[in-house]
Amino acid sequence: MNEVFMEKKSSEVVRGIRLSSTKKWIAASLAGVLWIMPVIGSEGMMLFGQGSAPIAAAATAPFKVSKLGEEVITSGAIMMKYKYTTTRSGASASGLADVIRVDLNNPYVSLDVMTGKGGNLTTRQSTGGMAKETGAVAAVNGDYFNTGGEGAPIGGQVSGGVLVSTPSQLDGMYAFAVTKDRKPIIDEYSFEGMVTAPDGAQFEISGINKGAYSPEGGSSTYSHANAMYIYTDVWTALDRPKNSSTTPTEVLVENGVVTQISENAALPTAVPKGAYILRAHGLAARYVTAHLTVGQPVTSVYSLKSKTTQQSLDPANLQTMIGGHTILVNNGKAATFSRSTSSIGGYRARTALGYSQDGRYVYIIATEKNGNSSGMSLTELQSFMTNIGVWKGLNLDGGGSTTMVDRPLGETSTTLTFNTEYGTEQRSIVNGLGVYTNAPQGEVKGIKISGSSALLVGQKATYSLKGYDTYYNPIDVAAGNPTWVSSGGSATVSAGEVTAVKPGTVTLTAKSGAASASTTVTVLGGEDLSSMSVGTATAPLTTGTTVSVPVTAATKSGTTINVPDSALKWEFVGFKGAVKDGKLTVNAVDAGVTTGYAIARYDGFSAVVVLSTAAATTWEDFEKVSYPIDFTTNVPAVQGTATIVDGTAERVGSKVLSLSYDMTAGSGKMYAYAQLNGTSGKTVPALATSMSVDVMGDMSLNWLRAEFVDNSGATAYVDLAKIIDWNGWKNINIDLSGSGIKFPATLKRLYVVNVEEGQDERAKTGTVAVDNIKFTMPSLSSDAGLPKGTASMSIGSKAMTVNGTKKAIDVAPIVKDGSTYVPIRYVLDAFGGSATWDQVNKKIMVLRGAKALDLTVNKKEYLLNGKRQSAEVAPIILQGRTLVPLRLVSEQLGLTVKWEQKTKTVTIES
Repeated sequence: MNEVFMEKKSSEVVRGIRLSSTKKWIAASLAGVLWIMPVIGSEGMMLFGQGSAPIAAAATAPFKVSKLGEEVITSGAIMMKYKYTTTRSGASASGLADVIRVDLNNPYVSLDVMTGKGGNLTTRQSTGGMAKETGAVAAVNGDYFNTGGEGAPIGGQVSGGVLVSTPSQLDGMYAFAVTKDRKPIIDEYSFEGMVTAPDGAQFEISGINKGAYSPEGGSSTYSHANAMYIYTDVWTALDRPKNSSTTPTEVLVENGVVTQISENAALPTAVPKGAYILRAHGLAARYVTAHLTVGQPVTSVYSLKSKTTQQSLDPANLQTMIGGHTILVNNGKAATFSRSTSSIGGYRARTALGYSQDGRYVYIIATEKNGNSSGMSLTELQSFMTNIGVWKGLNLDGGGSTTMVDRPLGETSTTLTFNTEYGTEQRSIVNGLGVYTNAPQGEVKGIKISGSSALLVGQKATYSLKGYDTYYNPIDVAAGNPTWVSSGGSATVSAGEVTAVKPGTVTLTAKSGAASASTTVTVLGGEDLSSMSVGTATAPLTTGTTVSVPVTAATKSGTTINVPDSALKWEFVGFKGAVKDGKLTVNAVDAGVTTGYAIARYDGFSAVVVLSTAAATTWEDFEKVSYPIDFTTNVPAVQGTATIVDGTAERVGSKVLSLSYDMTAGSGKMYAYAQLNGTSGKTVPALATSMSVDVMGDMSLNWLRAEFVDNSGATAYVDLAKIIDWNGWKNINIDLSGSGIKFPATLKRLYVVNVEEGQDERAKTGTVAVDNIKFTMPSLSSDAGLPKGTASMSIGSKAMTVNGTKKAIDVAPIVKDGSTYVPIRYVLDAFGGSATWDQVNKKIMVLRGAKALDLTVNKKEYLLNGKRQSAEVAPIILQGRTLVPLRLVSEQLGLTVKWEQKTKTVTIES
């Protein structure tokens, strides 16, 4: 080893420690946590895939990869999107992967590690946040870290050519680096160091800026026992680290001179700028007491060495380095895993790094796990990497941390490349790998129009013009006074503001100087929609009620659109009301009305809010529970309780159901149930369209669900929260309208799930509580009071018998093409409801209870509560009267129809 004096850093050294560039050192990086544990005298241990037992990795199922497209991010970096298909357990599976390819031959692009907030360890920040802070044009999450620790990488890290953190003593952990002469490296590294006192006495340095963990292959199972570590000003936490020892001795070194020694206690301060702290335990602390003195110099030497070649690499020759986990690809083929992968198995979102055989290209890889993609196993990831040209590659930290951001062409900031496992939420992490550009400003190369590709009639939307230069970096084109024109007549445009006028297609064209761009915008009419719904399907029919009524539409092509207020016309039946800024207000209820309707109309399409006098019913508030509530689980080792307790915080003075669980001794997919009323559950008596529950979260990132058994005996599982990512109380509303539950049903249990995949990311202990479970059951009120009975009509007869009483009707039922048609008004007179006739559009809207039915003359398609459906027959006009298909209308309204062939009589029952 060669001597390096720990002196004050020059201005070019931003963070960490720079090693002498005149010596040959090894740049090391280890990623992936194994056992994270304190030294002797501390509490708690965290398991992460211990052991280095190799596992042969080779995907046996066919694995097909196809490129969907690519887009330039900046000069030297492109984003490529792939689709993959394979077979799992005999079934077909597919997904998406995103790859940023960086050309190291391009002098304008570079890679570097982003760190927390302000470039500091122990601060944590999202990938997108770090990219924004550092000016990265693309980025991916980085190294493994102990989620219960301060926030430092497990592997080594070099940022901006500065050594920030050293590798942990763990087997089979690989790292990725790029040298200053722009050569990629993937290797496994170790660290060696020595501190020397003025009297010549020496003591080994175990690492720089490390959290507490359990080393492998050494004499101690505790990282900080009898050890000395260096902490620089990049380590901002006061704990260096927490749970490392109860009796540390710390030495503050400034400008290479000892300025403070604190025996048997940590220094009560963060590391000053430009200084470092030697933290010593046990034998190391005795060395400090015996050989170091305030006012005297101290020197340190250390090196990083390749475990595979035993060759040294000077970290001063590195631009960047980041830790990972197992090696995945070597020499263009799937490699044997370098350590156990049992804790990171399953089909997950994943990240990886690799480079091409000639060393020119670096591949930053992220596989998606969301509604559009099924995730990948590690062996599938290996197949994917070899398919796209990776020669050597390693695994980064995936799972719920998987996040990729990139800057779309012409934009000035990065956005999420795809939704994470938790939607648009990004996990706070320790570090990430960023892509940077130093290209000068070039000439305008192109422009593009940014804005929605679909609008609704009456909608106004602003479109922006983005420009990019010859280096594909954003350039301001506003100074060119761009001009806008539209063609097609379906929309008008003025200075980038587009107003949709009528259904059809319009081409928007913008020009700035010599550059021009066009985009196609489709103005959707009612015929283009498959459904339209209001976010609040039911509401109380009470004067003063105000509810949010966001309207969304699904197109026939499968896309979802938020319908703006400007595109809607509202009408109200049974009450006086108004909708403003997306909120419905009931101003007055008509006399005698128990069910009202707020109807949102858009170009012949409609969606309905059903208001009733008792729409929301408190089902359980746990104040007077008369049935047993028990804790159960699927794994005997899981412990817990489910009890009614006194509420806390805003629930003081009330009772709540508390579910506590401890899954630390269990394994696999684990459940903690709060079981209601033994195995019987508690009844939900009528059709419920939504459910509301107050939940006290525990920030465990676990899954919260409810289990129902419906009237047919089928079990239905309802997600209350896919991820418990909050503390304290929160109200949750769940739409049950598409659940398929046949009511009446029973709610059997509420429970917490810790799924097997990615268990290192979620807490295995915690407590959640629930209160105020409510169900919206429109049928209890909106369908209550509807007339019951029997009505009959005969073909060709202008008479109708209702509950034994015969009455005249002015139009006789007819049979046409095998279907019976009747005047709908007489059916509604007998069984309740109302009908309105739109003479212009030849439409009938029928309202009965919780049902809203839209019919169009001579059209087989109809709308039921905002969803487009198809029938075999359509309404007709005969002798100036509108007749509707009896069976279709009656059954959609909840009535039963019987046909007597001999007498040609139709009987309707309710």
